[in-house]
Amino acid sequence: MARTAAPGGDRGMRIMLNHRILSRFGERLRARTGDRHEWLDVCDWDAARIADAIATVDVYVGSQLAEDHARRARRLRLVHVVGAGYDGIPLEALGPEVTVANTFHHGTSIAEHVLMCVLMLSRRVLTADRELRAGRWRNVAVDATLPFGDTLRGRRVGVIGFGETGTEIGRLCQAVGLGVRAVRRDPSAPLPDDLRPDWVGGTDRLPELLADSDIVVVTVPLSAATRGLIGPAELAAMGPRSLLVNVARGPVVQEEALYEALSEGTIAGAALDVWWAAPPHAPSRLPFHTLPNVVMTPHNSGHTEETFAARATDIAANINRLEAGSPLSDVVRAGRVRTASGGAAGEGV
Repeated sequence: MARTAAPGGDRGMRIMLNHRILSRFGERLRARTGDRHEWLDVCDWDAARIADAIATVDVYVGSQLAEDHARRARRLRLVHVVGAGYDGIPLEALGPEVTVANTFHHGTSIAEHVLMCVLMLSRRVLTADRELRAGRWRNVAVDATLPFGDTLRGRRVGVIGFGETGTEIGRLCQAVGLGVRAVRRDPSAPLPDDLRPDWVGGTDRLPELLADSDIVVVTVPLSAATRGLIGPAELAAMGPRSLLVNVARGPVVQEEALYEALSEGTIAGAALDVWWAAPPHAPSRLPFHTLPNVVMTPHNSGHTEETFAARATDIAANINRLEAGSPLSDVVRAGRVRTASGGAAGEGV
């Protein structure tokens, strides 16, 4: 996205955009924030150049921020995360006057991805595709040893975490005839009117959820409490015909335990959109790619145009609110108002 300079004496804000996907929506961002601001698209800048520029930036838009860059951002007023998770932002390194906000809109995209993967696993799509490409016509009509596929209607899905993503998954699964149950931190939190799960319990009911579900979908954020949440005992509780779908974070599921469960038939299959490492490293140190009962995707379940167009609109709206001194939406850490002397006093947005 090209730099847009603020005109004349009406100085706008200096905004640093460090997100490759959102940079494709630069025109939408500029159209919704006007031409007063100076936009710096730094996706291709090296760390030293970003470090030099960030000291003069009012708004930072991105999902990752280096700690040393955060400490240098002395003029920063807002960090806007491009998504729900803000674990890539070093909150402790930011000044007290910096507000951190996030945005969502990924629930529908991820829910469709989950349903697609469950159908692929239930109908052996990857195996059938691979065999047919190799010239082998194999179905239950010609091979009596081949197991039948499964329909979804009447099966049960258990959702771990019932926020935006979890409830959208529940809504879509419910629409195709799956029974829905879930565990969440606050089981009494209200649900959408059109979502009618069989039950919603606290996290203490996780063992019951695992034993009661044909399909388990992990949607919780990564934290000290959720790291390694799904291990050998949990996978064994699911049963040999169960499927696991992880669209949360890789380390919520124990890497070795999952590989062993898939290799030995402790569970029937898994769809993994999140991993234990990111480029330039391999997604896992274990050969999941050799397993026929795994659907592998590169953390792209929410990567639809609709998701990011809506996120760009949200971020632009919050930048406008910041400029106007209005309360911001989706604040995860409220900054303190910067005083004329440069200090901080009182709660901000």
